Amino acid sequence: MKGSLPIALVTGVSRDKGIGAAICRILARDGMDIFFTHWGTYDGEDGCGKEEGFPSVFAKELEGLGVRTAHMEADLSRQDAPALILQTATQSLGLPRVLINNATYESPTDFRTMRMETLDMHYQVNNRGTIMLSMEFARRFEEVYAGAEDGRIVFMVSKGPDPHNLAYTATKGMLTAITEPLATALAPVGITVNSVDPGPTDSGWITDEIRENLLPLFPSGRIGTPEDAARLIRFLASEDSRWVTGQVLRSEGGFIGK
Repeated sequence: MKGSLPIALVTGVSRDKGIGAAICRILARDGMDIFFTHWGTYDGEDGCGKEEGFPSVFAKELEGLGVRTAHMEADLSRQDAPALILQTATQSLGLPRVLINNATYESPTDFRTMRMETLDMHYQVNNRGTIMLSMEFARRFEEVYAGAEDGRIVFMVSKGPDPHNLAYTATKGMLTAITEPLATALAPVGITVNSVDPGPTDSGWITDEIRENLLPLFPSGRIGTPEDAARLIRFLASEDSRWVTGQVLRSEGGFIGK
C-alpha cells in the first residue's frame, strides 16, 4: 500500500484460537500496527467461553513481533460504539487504513425459537454496528487520506442451509448484499471493499460430534483453521489486492456442505 505500513483495526478478537487473533498475527508479521477490539461478556455468556486476561497477553505477543498495539472492549450493539472505536484507535495509534470486520453475534435459532429480541441482537451487532463502523471508517479515511493512500474494508460473512442458525445467516447475508454497492461508492475514495466466507472453521466451537459430521464434507480431509482465513485476509489487506473490490471470496477448502 502507498506510504508507510498501515494501521489495521480488527474487531472481535477475544480468544487465542479465534479467527480474529489469527488475522492480527498475520498482519503484524507483515509489519502492520494493530488495534483490536474484544467483548468478553459475549464470549462468557453466548460464545466459546471467556479467556480471562487474553487481550493484555495477546497485545504483548503482538508487540513482540515489533509492531505497535492497542485494544479496547467494545460492544457493537451500542449505538455509540463505531465512533468510540475509531476515536480510541486514532488516539492510540493513528487513523487505521485497514478495517477487518470480524466481530459477530451468533445464537442458534430455528423457526420455532426465533424471537424478535434474538433477531434484533443479531442485527445490532452483525449489521448496524458493523456497517456503521465501516461508514465511520470511510468518512474519516476520506477526510485524512483520500487521494493519498489506499484503504481496505473486509467483512466476514457466512451462508448455508443450516435451519438452526436462521438469524445469524440472515444477518450475514446483509453484509454480502452491501459489499458490491459499498465498493462502488468507496472506489473514488481509494477504499476497496470485499467479503470473506471462511466456511466452517475450527476456532474453538467444533465438538467431536460436529467434527465427525463435517470432515466428509471437506475434500482435502481436514477442517478449515483460523490461519486459512487469515491468509486470504492478508492478501486483501495488501497492496497486491488494490484491483480486487466488490467481491465475496470463499476460503473454505472446497467445502461441499453448501
